[in-house]
Amino acid sequence: MLAQVHSFVLHGIEPGACEVEVDVAETDFPGKPVVVGLPDTAVKEAIERVQAAIVNSGFAMPAGRITVNLAPADVPKSGPRYDLAIALGLLLAQRLIQTDAHKKLLFAGELALDGRIRPVSGVINLALLAQQMNMAGVVVPVANAAEASAVHGIDVFAADSLAAVVAHLNAEHVIEPTPPAAFDPANLAPADAPDFADIRGQEGAKRALMIAAAGNHNVLMIGPPGSGKTLMARAMPSILPPLSRDEALEVTRVYSAVGAVPVDTPLIHQRPVRAPHHTASTVAVIGGGIHPRPGEVSLAHHGVLFLDEMPEFPRTVLETLRQPLEDHHVTIARAQGVVTFPARFMLLAAMNPTPKGTKSPDAAGQRAMDRYLSRLSGPLIDRVDLHVDVPPVPHDRLMSLKPGVASSELRAQVLKARIIQSQRNGGPLRPNAALSHAQLDKLAPLDAQGADLLKRAMTDLGLSARAYDKVRRIARTLADLEGIDAITTNHVAEAIQYRQLDRQL
Repeated sequence: MLAQVHSFVLHGIEPGACEVEVDVAETDFPGKPVVVGLPDTAVKEAIERVQAAIVNSGFAMPAGRITVNLAPADVPKSGPRYDLAIALGLLLAQRLIQTDAHKKLLFAGELALDGRIRPVSGVINLALLAQQMNMAGVVVPVANAAEASAVHGIDVFAADSLAAVVAHLNAEHVIEPTPPAAFDPANLAPADAPDFADIRGQEGAKRALMIAAAGNHNVLMIGPPGSGKTLMARAMPSILPPLSRDEALEVTRVYSAVGAVPVDTPLIHQRPVRAPHHTASTVAVIGGGIHPRPGEVSLAHHGVLFLDEMPEFPRTVLETLRQPLEDHHVTIARAQGVVTFPARFMLLAAMNPTPKGTKSPDAAGQRAMDRYLSRLSGPLIDRVDLHVDVPPVPHDRLMSLKPGVASSELRAQVLKARIIQSQRNGGPLRPNAALSHAQLDKLAPLDAQGADLLKRAMTDLGLSARAYDKVRRIARTLADLEGIDAITTNHVAEAIQYRQLDRQL
């Protein structure tokens, strides 16, 4: 008897249909069950879990020879997500399920030995696949139901046991669909982020971070220890705009692929902030592995990747950031195939001027600064929009009781600028940092004086073509923060000031 049940396979974070075929052949020598279709160890061990779960749920195992095929057979399968589909295939082969309800459903779940269904990764991608295939719905573990319900237009059936799924398919005890998850785009800033009002001094650096948040620009802060670089980086989430629904869906898909979506959170509402330690490996930062998984750059998708003490990261790690900073995705090639992960993040980095942390005005101090800065390649620095000097905070400013500008005020300006960009650039996924050269010619034209100033800066600072566009993007953001359409010479001049490292490369 042959039975077929629908499940899914992940290519990075992209879901693909997987048909679980279960054949029970009548023979006097049943032999050991076989799983084929490029399964990994977790999939091969599924048979042992499934057999115990079926028996402990009050059903019988078939007596014939069991063959399980996971199609397409040339795509690697990993993880325990196929347990539930295999078990249902065995029960269908014995005609213990009397309806055809399973034909319009996708299934995913790991089985415990007593028949309970445990959560698995990638469920939101399963729901998206069901939507694309015009299926009626999905059957998922209870712990994954909220995540799957973020995809509207399909029914999400949350099951806690194999017996409950069988009863639902036989119409003996119908499982009610999980209500669609609501999404509130007006969510507040993170409660645990420091407020910029509590940071004394550094008004110039705060303005640079506001500009970065408004246009999604990359930032490198350079200053001695104790000047507030790390504290301002921690406060950055308090001024970032909220995720749109499409952005939240993309972020949740990445986190779902690694099983990192909180149980009580259907969609991740806050922009992710990732801060890997400088001892992190290339695979940890970029992604990869035998079965490729997203790295820190992908987990920071539509959020912030904070690299503290940037020159202390291995050169190989830093150089691998060049592709995602430019292309906004990571391509990982393995013998089994090529996987692509999204990586549209804001790079927020901090560094000391020298290994000792301080800088001296003499020639020796300048040489030490140059040697330390040389740990960062010119092409990498070229991809950073704003180079920000963070000087030591004077004593009288530290002792002042007068608060600085509050995060709420900065965030209001950021939101206003983002709304302008969304309306002009074609949606929330197109901030100024994402504008191409051709789009800048159309959306960020310079007047004669501004164009002449930028031309002289190109010559005097040796700006590259990439830096030329960076200046125009920043100038566009500065105009948006003021709520005006025309880019003035003052905007161009301020944007050029943020290219201070170009003259040292």
